[in-house]
Amino acid sequence: MPEVPGVPGGPDVSAVLDALDALDVRRAPGDGPVAFGGTLGARELLEAYRRGLFPLPAADVYASAYSEAVYGDAVDAGEVALLPGGEDPYALAWWSPDPRPVIAPGGVRLGSGLARRLRNRSAWWTSADRAFGQVLAACAEGRQPVWLTDELAEVLTRLHGLGAAHSGEVWEGEELIGGVFGVAVGSVLSLDSMFHRRPDAARVAVADLGARFGAAGGRLLDAQWDGPHVRSLGAEPMARSRYLAELTAGGATAGRPEGAALPAARLG
Repeated sequence: MPEVPGVPGGPDVSAVLDALDALDVRRAPGDGPVAFGGTLGARELLEAYRRGLFPLPAADVYASAYSEAVYGDAVDAGEVALLPGGEDPYALAWWSPDPRPVIAPGGVRLGSGLARRLRNRSAWWTSADRAFGQVLAACAEGRQPVWLTDELAEVLTRLHGLGAAHSGEVWEGEELIGGVFGVAVGSVLSLDSMFHRRPDAARVAVADLGARFGAAGGRLLDAQWDGPHVRSLGAEPMARSRYLAELTAGGATAGRPEGAALPAARLG
């Protein structure tokens, strides 16, 4: 069982980490959940990200029952793993899509129109790790189905305090108008969610946090779910086998992104 100094785990941490060690993510489904169950301690969550997994908690008992109805046979057949811990294993799903959409830290695509507007919009400025809790709350607001539960938000906040989770913020004056957050593993930043209160503010948040992460030694941004929106940001599909190798490439670890307030105009 690997040691993660300074990162606490839940009461079932040993059993969950042993089960994660036994899980062969390379052979797991790429278009459905890889596993159900386990616990949401800070250590368990960080170790799951290190193995290319991210969580999708069920919003309520109905969502959990739906997952059991759809995937129960696959779990019984051993095609989808069942991790120990938790009263209702179907209340927590773990995913690892294949392929994985990734972006070079300095390769987030703004587009010529947005870049031009940024150069002329002095009221927008950016920061990192200044308002992590506010970004989480904004990302959860009004989203259906609900996946950023209070429990997951609490664990992510603990990881933020330990320097493993980061947020990027876009401001207009003193108003938070866009943001993104994710979990860093080695030199990879896995972006969980973003929000905007002005058009294109989320895109600016990704570009800014990506630039800061790259300057701190980061090599890759992981957009998790492929689709037209992340492709418009510059994401390209990467085979999961290669993505898993990137998570441990050379033992490289990015530092904490610089958090100072900077003008968004510099991104244009």
